[in-house]
Amino acid sequence: MNLPNKLTLLRVCMIPFFVVFMLVNVFGNPIDRYIAVAIFIIASLTDMLDGKIARKYNLITNFGKFMDPLADKLLVCSAMILLINNGKGVSIPAWIVIIIISRELVISGLRTLAADQGIVIAAGWWGKCKTVSQMVMIIVLIISLDFVWYKILSRILIFIAFALTLISLIDYLIKNKKVFIEGEK
Repeated sequence: MNLPNKLTLLRVCMIPFFVVFMLVNVFGNPIDRYIAVAIFIIASLTDMLDGKIARKYNLITNFGKFMDPLADKLLVCSAMILLINNGKGVSIPAWIVIIIISRELVISGLRTLAADQGIVIAAGWWGKCKTVSQMVMIIVLIISLDFVWYKILSRILIFIAFALTLISLIDYLIKNKKVFIEGEK
């Protein structure tokens, strides 16, 4: 197993620890949220790192093509679900989380349909922006700072992540409409 795939597996293994620190007060104090955000940041960085290493050293594998996006979705979706009614700071509205998760399912389905046709759908620029915006939003929401501008900043980040989610969905659908057309034949 190559290094990018090991980083992807590390990210998957970090998710349960992240969830535990988000759900329970293991130490009975706010440090749990800081541990959770540290785990999330490290896991997010492995996402960036595994892709760069795989491309630079030509270590792209079928396992990586499958597991890397799945690991990203598991990490980000777990975090957003936990932030729906987190009881601390600003929460993400459930309807936004539902739309974001639905987008991920639609794109996963599109990629599966494309793969059946021998087409590989790579992550686009809008999709990468969407992922970064979601990760930044999640980090800010987990930290849950107590200052006047925090709520405004949090709402702006939620809006940006939501908007980029919709834009990237539309971009993927327009750029890959041939997958649907070919699938109908």
